[in-house]
Parts: sequence; C-alpha cells; structure tokens
Amino acid sequence: MPALSVPDSSLLSVLRALNERPDLTQRELARELGMSLGKANYCLRALLSKGMVKAQNFRHSENKRGYAYLLTPEGLAAKAALTRQFLALKRKEYDALRLEIEQLQAEEKSLEA
Repeated sequence: MPALSVPDSSLLSVLRALNERPDLTQRELARELGMSLGKANYCLRALLSKGMVKAQNFRHSENKRGYAYLLTPEGLAAKAALTRQFLALKRKEYDALRLEIEQLQAEEKSLEA
C-alpha cells in the first residue's frame, strides 16, 4: 500500500464509508465520520492521488457537482490491509486493557483481605 500522510484510522474510515455509500458528498462524509470538511477533502484528495478512489461525475444528475467516489482495486486492497492493521492494533490494546483490569482486580482483592 502506498504511504500516505493521513492517519490510517481516518483513511480506513473514509474507505469504509465510501465502500458502503459511494454517493456521499464531502459534507455528508465529514458529518458521518465526525471530521471537518477540510479533513474529509484532504483524505479524499490523498486517496484520489494514490489511485485508491476514483470520482465519477453523475452525467444525468440535476446536481452537476454530484460525484460517486468509487473504490478502485487498489482502494479495496488498501481497505483490507488497513482493516487488518487496525484489528491487530485493537487486539493489542484489548489484551493490554484486559491485563490491567486483571491486575487491578487482584490488587483490590488483596486490599480487602
């Protein structure tokens, strides 16, 4: 996957949202993901420049500015790779949190005794 200067979690969120709803506008995408319009635009431009997403204009739409943001094969591969990376990170965080909870529970029991 080509290196991008955007946090992987933001790119994964954008790729997932566009995979589900390619007709999202940048405003809708930003609102749905809880990010600024500028950040949504930046992420889209990064994905477009790397060939992971292509913008297709709706030719017969009343809204001539309407685009569909379609994931390319590279975009689908990047989404899969980012999903694996994100899942591995979350599993690591989960394991660390579970260990901390177990330690705190043991500490609490020793204080009660």
